[in-house]
Amino acid sequence: MTVELFDLRPLLAVLISLACAGAVFAVRENPRWRAIWSLSAAGVKFALVWSMLPGALDGKIHAFGFGEVLPGVAFGFRVDALGLFFALVSSTLWVITTVYALAYMRNSHSLSRFFGYFALCISTTVGIAFAENLFTLFVFYELLTVCTYPLIMHNEDMAARRAGRKYLLYTLSGGALIMAGMVMVYTEAGTLSLAEGGILDASAGHASLLTIFVLLIAGFGVKAALMPLHGWLPAAMVAPTPVSALLHAVAVVKAGVFGILRVIYEVFGADLLRDLGYADWLAMLAGTVIIIASINALRQTHIKARLAWSTISQLSYIVLAACLLVPLGALASIIHIANQAFSKITMFFVAGVIERATGKTRVDELAGVGRQLPWTMTAFTVASMSFIGVPLTAGFVTKWYLSLGALQAGSEVFVGVMVISGLLNAAYWLPMIYQAFFRPLPANRPDAVSVSPMMVGPVLICAAYVILLGAGASAPAMPFSVAEAAARFAIQLGVWPQ
Repeated sequence: MTVELFDLRPLLAVLISLACAGAVFAVRENPRWRAIWSLSAAGVKFALVWSMLPGALDGKIHAFGFGEVLPGVAFGFRVDALGLFFALVSSTLWVITTVYALAYMRNSHSLSRFFGYFALCISTTVGIAFAENLFTLFVFYELLTVCTYPLIMHNEDMAARRAGRKYLLYTLSGGALIMAGMVMVYTEAGTLSLAEGGILDASAGHASLLTIFVLLIAGFGVKAALMPLHGWLPAAMVAPTPVSALLHAVAVVKAGVFGILRVIYEVFGADLLRDLGYADWLAMLAGTVIIIASINALRQTHIKARLAWSTISQLSYIVLAACLLVPLGALASIIHIANQAFSKITMFFVAGVIERATGKTRVDELAGVGRQLPWTMTAFTVASMSFIGVPLTAGFVTKWYLSLGALQAGSEVFVGVMVISGLLNAAYWLPMIYQAFFRPLPANRPDAVSVSPMMVGPVLICAAYVILLGAGASAPAMPFSVAEAAARFAIQLGVWPQ
C-alpha cells in the first residue's frame, strides 16, 4: 500500500545545489573553496537522495508542496520510485563527475562560472526527477536548458558559440511544444498531477489526444535526442569532456527520456495508450533510431562524435522498452536509465583521459594507447562489452529484459532490433579496442603524460558500477538492486503484478 509522507528532503535535495552554485560564484576564482563547496554539496545531495530509498522501496511517497499556482496544480515535489531512481543515478554521478571535473578543468578559464552552472544543472535535474506535476517539471526542464547553455559555450570559440545557439534553438522550441501540450492536458483533465497513473481518458477525443501526445513526445524528444530532433547533440560535443558527460549521462538527455516516461505512464497511462495505439508508432520510431544512429556512429572518426551517436541510439532503448506497455518492458526501461548512464560516462571519462595523456581525440589515433593507459582502456572495454550486450555486464540485462518484453508484447521484430544493434555496437567498439591493445605504438609517439588520479579513479569506479549493475539487476539481495527498484517502479505504474 502506498503511503504519502510530508518531507522536507525533496526540497533540500534541490536547494543544496542552488546553495553550492551561489557559494561557488561568491568565491570567484579561489580553487580551494570552489572544490570544497562543490564536493561538499555533491556529498550532501547524495546522502539526502539515498536516505529516501528505503522508504520508496517500501511504497512510501515523500512529498513537499508550496500551494496552488493554478486551481488543482501545486508547485511541489513528490518522490515516487521512478523519480527517486532517476535522482539516485544523477546524484551518484554528480559526485563522481565533480571529482573528475576538478582535475580535468584545472588551469582552464572561468572556473567559477563553470562549476556554478554545473551545480545548477544537477539542481534542476533533481527538480525534474521530483516534480509532482507537469507544471513543476516544465519549470525545472526549462531552467535546465538555461543552466546548460553556458557550459556548452565554455570554450567561447566560434564552434562553441554555434553549438550553443543550436542547442538553444532546439531545446527552447521543444519547451514551447511541451507548454502547448501541457495547456491542452489541463484543459481536458483539469489537473497536471503525475500521481494519477494516467490523467487523460478517451472522453477527450481522438484528435485532442493525438495532438497532446505528439506535442509532449516531440517536446521531450528534443532533449532525448529522438531523431529527427537530435541535431543539437553531436554539435554540443565541442564542450569540455565533463560537460559532455553531464549531457549524456547525468542530466540533459536523461531529463528528456524521463519526461517521455512520465507522458507514457502518468499522463496517458498504459491502458489508454494500448487502446489508442500511439505507443506502437513511437516504438517503431525508437527501433528505427536505434539502427540508424548506430550506423552513423560506425561512420564517425572523432571519439566523442562516435560516443554522441551511440548515445542517440542507446536513449531509444529506454523509449522502445517503455512503449511496449508490458511489465518486462517497464523493467528494461528503468534498468537502462542506470545502465546507459554508467557505461556512457565511463567512455566519456576515458576519452578525456586519452586527450589529456596523449593529446589524441580520433579513433584512428588509438594505436597502442592500451599499452600507455592499460587501466583506462580496460575500463573502456568493460563499457563497450556492456553496450554490445556481453553477459555479466549491465547492457546484457537491458537487452535480455527488452527482448523478453518484446515477446511478451507480441512484437518479435524488436528482438531482431536488439540483435542488429548488438552487432553494430560490436562493429564500432571492437576496432577501437583492437587498435588500443593490439596495434603497435607508432615510433614517433611520445610517452603519455601523467594524468591525475582524480581522473583515473572515476573511470575505474564507473566501470566497476557497470559490472555491479549487471549483477545487481538479476540479484535482488545485492546492494542497490536495480531489479528491486525497477520492479517497484513498475508496480506503482500498475504495469507489474503485485
